[in-house]
Amino acid sequence: MRTVVPRSLLDIDDLSRDEIFHLLDRAESFKATAPPRDLLAGIPVLNLFFEASTRTATSFTLAEQRVGADVISFAPGTSSLGKGETISDTAITLRGIGVRVIVVRHPESGFPRRLAEAFDGHVINAGDGPRAHPTQALLDLMTLRNEFGRFDGLRVAIVGDILHSRVARSNIVGMTQLGIDVTLVGPPTLLPDAFAAQGVRIERDFGAVLPLVDAVMMLRIQRERITSSLLPSLDDYTRNYQLDRRRLDTLRADAVILHPGPYNRGVELTDDVLDDPRSRYVAQVGNGVFVRMAVLDLLVNGARAA
Repeated sequence: MRTVVPRSLLDIDDLSRDEIFHLLDRAESFKATAPPRDLLAGIPVLNLFFEASTRTATSFTLAEQRVGADVISFAPGTSSLGKGETISDTAITLRGIGVRVIVVRHPESGFPRRLAEAFDGHVINAGDGPRAHPTQALLDLMTLRNEFGRFDGLRVAIVGDILHSRVARSNIVGMTQLGIDVTLVGPPTLLPDAFAAQGVRIERDFGAVLPLVDAVMMLRIQRERITSSLLPSLDDYTRNYQLDRRRLDTLRADAVILHPGPYNRGVELTDDVLDDPRSRYVAQVGNGVFVRMAVLDLLVNGARAA
């Protein structure tokens, strides 16, 4: 008998174009009407966050509760993984006690994939190092579709520390797959020319890009990952790549501003941005709950009509 391997979501390219639209439609239906609370009734879901998180961890927890899952959360430092147990041993233990879904965030790229290979259940990558963050990309896509009603031909600029951004990497894949025209903006140390191989444009002049785009996504400067050689002067960075009042005045009135959070006030953006009516940060956070509900439903129950 052929063994069916439980499906996981490790990056956005695990999904076909049609599946992305299905998830977005499903998320929209959840947003419009509260779903049955028994979609994942009796399904134990473990939140395993090796990195601190506010938005993503809380969003997943709310999503799990709203679809009726049994939610389990604990600090990995107190787990056997923190005491030297292998991923395989931990995976066997978790499945043995009934865990069906693991939502995992880890500072090491590839950790969720290794966990998925060992775990007889579903794994959702909530961010691994600088590699991937698929549900963030999905909620960003949902926010854009809410705003513009389409993807094909949209022009989006992603600005800042692209090198260390799992959000940027997953969004590049998802956006280009759906026909969005993506421009990456940043200094060469944080945006190497090699990113152009992913079918996107690279631009160093932030001011030249802003008037041309439908949306601009600002990324946090990840000081915990950046060495002084990559960012020798924060003042130079803010002078060239900060979104402030002066640059806001060049952004089209019908454009929108995105940010995955957390944001650094006074670094990649100023308070003017957060107060601007074109900011969609709150909408992004809200959409994250519905997207994650849809992902849980798809992995556990399969595709269904939205």
